[in-house]
Amino acid sequence: MEQLIELVKSTKKIIFNEELSSAVIEKGLADYVTKVDTEVQSYLKEKLYQLRPDTLFMGEEGEHKNLDKNKPCWILDPIDGTTNLIHHYNTSAVSLALLENGKITKGIVYNPFTEQLFTAEYKKGAYLNGKRISVSTRERQNDWLISIGTSPYEKDRADYLFELFKRIYKKTTDIRRSGSAALDLCYLACGMTDGYLEQNLKPWDYAAGSLILEEAGGRVTTWNGSEIDFYKNCDILAGTPKTYRMLLNEISKTLD
Repeated sequence: MEQLIELVKSTKKIIFNEELSSAVIEKGLADYVTKVDTEVQSYLKEKLYQLRPDTLFMGEEGEHKNLDKNKPCWILDPIDGTTNLIHHYNTSAVSLALLENGKITKGIVYNPFTEQLFTAEYKKGAYLNGKRISVSTRERQNDWLISIGTSPYEKDRADYLFELFKRIYKKTTDIRRSGSAALDLCYLACGMTDGYLEQNLKPWDYAAGSLILEEAGGRVTTWNGSEIDFYKNCDILAGTPKTYRMLLNEISKTLD
């Protein structure tokens, strides 16, 4: 695990390259890629292959069809929060997970701007910069802080989503929007927030963060409460044991 951690942290020099981060291509509505994304992915893909030549690779920037589900697979988001990177918002992260036998067994989420390093291994706990973390134990609903994702690539969802967010907002202390699903899951894992929900996330958005959250005592499923399929896009619902139930109930009102 230490070798993986050092490898992920070594991407900082690429991420801080202003020339690369200013080279932007628009993939779709509110959907961007920079040369930082592609350079980080190429760099890590090569290094990971050297570590484990038998392991498959699924990354945001590239094709990954027909993967053999019987083989282990790296799942990488080279920059989760590309729009933040472009705007110098400094809330972006490298997110790396290892998928084995249908389960995430290792997860690393690294924000080089804050030097926050979240890590977890299956059944070994979750850590922030080497210190063990756990989800919040806040009891009162009106003390809960909930993170949301607004599905910016699909603005036709806005009316439905913001009506749901309004109901949650009225029942809790406030809502937050970071622009990075990986970090939202990690902030929940370390007790900074109490719940998180977002639709149509890609596997590289949530794979590493989901393990970190579960190892910290949280719960993460799809919006209908089913287990996550790490080979598919998913609507992600996450929370502490208490907040999860409330959020699931609010979502169910819109799904009925």
